[in-house]
Amino acid sequence: MQALLVISSIEDDIEKIRRAFDTDVKIDGIRDFAQAAPMLSRARYDWLFVDLDIMADHMHGGDFSETLNPLQKQSPSIEIVIMAAPEHIRKAVGLVKQGASDYITYPVSTDEVRLVVDTIKKTAIRQSELDYLRDKFWKADALEVIQTKSPAMVEVFKKIRSVAATKTTVILTGETGTGKSVLAKLIHQHSNRQKAQFISVHCGAIPDTLLESELFGHEKGAFTGALRKKLGKFEIANGGTIFLDEIGTLTPQAQIKLLQVLQDGTFSRVGGEETICTNARVIAATNTDLKAASEEGSFRKDLYYRLNVFPIHIPPLRDRIEDLPQLIHFFLTRLNREFQKSIQSVHPHVLQNLSKYQWPGNVRELENLMERAYILEDATVLTPTGFPQELFEQLCEAAVMPVHTNMPLSEARRMALDDFERRYIKDLLGRNRGKINASAAEAGITTRQLHKLMSHHGIHKEEFKAKTVME
Repeated sequence: MQALLVISSIEDDIEKIRRAFDTDVKIDGIRDFAQAAPMLSRARYDWLFVDLDIMADHMHGGDFSETLNPLQKQSPSIEIVIMAAPEHIRKAVGLVKQGASDYITYPVSTDEVRLVVDTIKKTAIRQSELDYLRDKFWKADALEVIQTKSPAMVEVFKKIRSVAATKTTVILTGETGTGKSVLAKLIHQHSNRQKAQFISVHCGAIPDTLLESELFGHEKGAFTGALRKKLGKFEIANGGTIFLDEIGTLTPQAQIKLLQVLQDGTFSRVGGEETICTNARVIAATNTDLKAASEEGSFRKDLYYRLNVFPIHIPPLRDRIEDLPQLIHFFLTRLNREFQKSIQSVHPHVLQNLSKYQWPGNVRELENLMERAYILEDATVLTPTGFPQELFEQLCEAAVMPVHTNMPLSEARRMALDDFERRYIKDLLGRNRGKINASAAEAGITTRQLHKLMSHHGIHKEEFKAKTVME
């Protein structure tokens, strides 16, 4: 049986909506938008019909999407239909763009409701079929990598699906640590070259004097120390894929030879005259602005245009923070396999602070922090103890603690208690200049209990002693 929640002040409209559903439905009607969240937390609803004017009275910061988002987070599968007067159709359309499923106009018509409901159902079926086909495209070992809730990353994976099967040159742009090498391998694994070589070259890690030889090989005696002929990476990658990371660091001479490879698929070894052919597919990556570099003259314009055939920009982690729980789960799963431990999650206080961190090192920084915390952790949950203390100094120590109404009461209560305990202990140690005995006595607990609480919240007495010395 389907369940409907209707937010309207007109009883007759609720009945018209009910008649639009052929099967028996459970329908609840409320007049106050503020009651929607509690209703959704108590029962599962398939549909939410909401009056635009009623919802407008509860807008947060003048943004309708911020009003809908909490409800969608509570019930991710719910279909939201906006009910609007004809003069407010533009606002209703805007809400559809921001996440609502569709809209109907007043006066409510059973036929219009039925048409909208059928359209939404058909769209959902088509989307499920598309998702199934997309999942069939991805190999089993890639399914964890492609899980995302970020619209920007959804677009990235769409582009990868489109270009993977071609031999088109791809350039991946983005900050250091965003996962460009992982995506390069993903493109190769889903191409028709998947059984051939994937050669990765970090151009910035090879000395300028050796870079050309590394990429294109050299003949015996080509330079001092060239005791025998060496095959270059382009020769080895023939028929496969070569990934050129930090391509902006290429020397001018290497840029010229790379341009020749991209233009006609030929090159010569250093010190050699033989023309060698290669059909290696080139995937490049950079964390610099190659277009600006080409304008300044530090990077060849013609090479930039040859590389920039199919650009894919990887967003930084701070712009896809909604993926943080999924990334944490991914790294925990991998660490459990590697270290034979069983840590399944992170403490809510840790996740709260990680979500507010700016992540200058992006996904690579998260991976390193997770591994460090994992090694240090003895419990089944990653606690603040294993993470750098500066991560937990970012939140404003506000006098009024936030009320987390978007989670179960027990979870919200535990988070509030953790916040209170941490603030209390830090203030206590601050007043007592880090002295454990005096702090425990003032709190009315044993020194062992205080040490346990400090360990739980990642608090170290040395912080407060250091402050005393500086004073």
